Amino acid sequence: MGLLTQDEYNSIAAGLTLPTGAFIDGAFRPATSGETFETVNPATGDKLANIAACAAADVDFAVEKAREAYDDGRWSKLHPSHRKDVLIRLCKLMTRNARELAVMESIDSGKTIYDCETVDVPETIHCLKWHAEAIDKIYDQVSPASDDHITMVVREPIGVVGLVLPWNFPLLMLAWKIGPALAAGCSVVVKPAVETTLTALRMAELAMEAGLPRGVLNIVPGGGTAVGEPIGRHMDIDMVSFTGSTIIGKRFLSYSAESNAKEVVLEMGGKNPAIVMEDAENLDRVAAHIVNGAFWNMGENCSASSRLIVHKDVKAELLERIAHHAKHWNIGDPLNPKTRMGALVSRAHFAKVCGYLEQAEDVVIGGNANGGFVEATVVEVPGNDAPLAREEIFGPVLSVIEVSGFDEAIKLANDTDYGLCASIFTANAKRAIRGARSIRAGTVTVNSFGEGDITTPFGGYKQSGFGGRDNSIHAHDQYTQLKTIWIDLADDADEAVN
Repeated sequence: MGLLTQDEYNSIAAGLTLPTGAFIDGAFRPATSGETFETVNPATGDKLANIAACAAADVDFAVEKAREAYDDGRWSKLHPSHRKDVLIRLCKLMTRNARELAVMESIDSGKTIYDCETVDVPETIHCLKWHAEAIDKIYDQVSPASDDHITMVVREPIGVVGLVLPWNFPLLMLAWKIGPALAAGCSVVVKPAVETTLTALRMAELAMEAGLPRGVLNIVPGGGTAVGEPIGRHMDIDMVSFTGSTIIGKRFLSYSAESNAKEVVLEMGGKNPAIVMEDAENLDRVAAHIVNGAFWNMGENCSASSRLIVHKDVKAELLERIAHHAKHWNIGDPLNPKTRMGALVSRAHFAKVCGYLEQAEDVVIGGNANGGFVEATVVEVPGNDAPLAREEIFGPVLSVIEVSGFDEAIKLANDTDYGLCASIFTANAKRAIRGARSIRAGTVTVNSFGEGDITTPFGGYKQSGFGGRDNSIHAHDQYTQLKTIWIDLADDADEAVN
């Protein structure tokens, strides 16, 4: 399906019916308080809708209905192949409504329609379909047995889970979490980010149309204090999966400790290094990967290549090539299919990124910001201790640090509180493998930027992650409990003799 024109996308946007209520127990509802919050198009500042501003009472109601659905088995005890069928139908409905979802995602988040059409929506569908197909292909185990016993090790859904989403990839992060959670048989309560609520609500509506039983998927919009914290502290939620900042993620560990010791999985921030050594081949291709890693999705990406650690012998040439490629990352109306970088998600986040730009003393490329849009920017920093080198900016800003050798590069790469992703560019295979093993990060790519794909686990070391991984078959582990069933086969007469 090819891209449309800007006018055609604007026409679709003008005709959208935007969901505004919380989605609980299979229906849209206002917040218990009746309060709402305003959601705006970050590219224009125009109001899109007033969304139900939920709070603890709404979380309680959603958890109650999720628990009812879980306990009566309408989903948790459904045959795996039947759960698969429902999720496949959801994927088909999403495919039919893909363009609507892409436009809704773009106007709500500031993301480019190009990315929404070619990456976010297709990858969301692929993710859900992959986990759906895995449902009836995951086998349990039988332990080593004697003649007198047999032991089964079986997985059971963990129960009611709370899913707390970020604003940078609203649809895709929803899929990363509900895919394995629903596949396992859990009931879920989802808190989308206040900045990007619309597509999660629309997805819930499509899920009901696909046949997902009421109460299994609940969407509770609202702020972190009003909704996120009650989810984290709720005594009847069995597990929470959170994606977002490290500061907020750590709070969920406290909430768990202070409530029911629920399981917690955290996917948090990153300050990801891209190491380019003096023997890196095809610097033009390297530059293209660096630029993509730094500026894709306006740098609003936890795995963004935000630190370029480059050997002094190739720095000048590489920066020239980066400047060439950065010219193609134009900013503009997100609904123009030729735009590569849209608006930052909110004016508050725009101000934060601009605050970092004000600290930059040696701007190599870009540096301009206006009206919620920030140019692709490259800055040289004096060392790894500078805030621009240590703190997660979450904007299109690449910090450049010069090194003289391989060991120094690896040391700088690891000199961070984070450990989500990293890249290393070198023609020396032994050096590449040694570097990949030495860097303390959950994903390390060699001679490319990337995050792997749905088949590979995604998560981080240190303060980038905790408790589990998204994606791959490993994602299913965090939404299940292991149970041992020990069966005694000893003959009663033998027992009597013994």
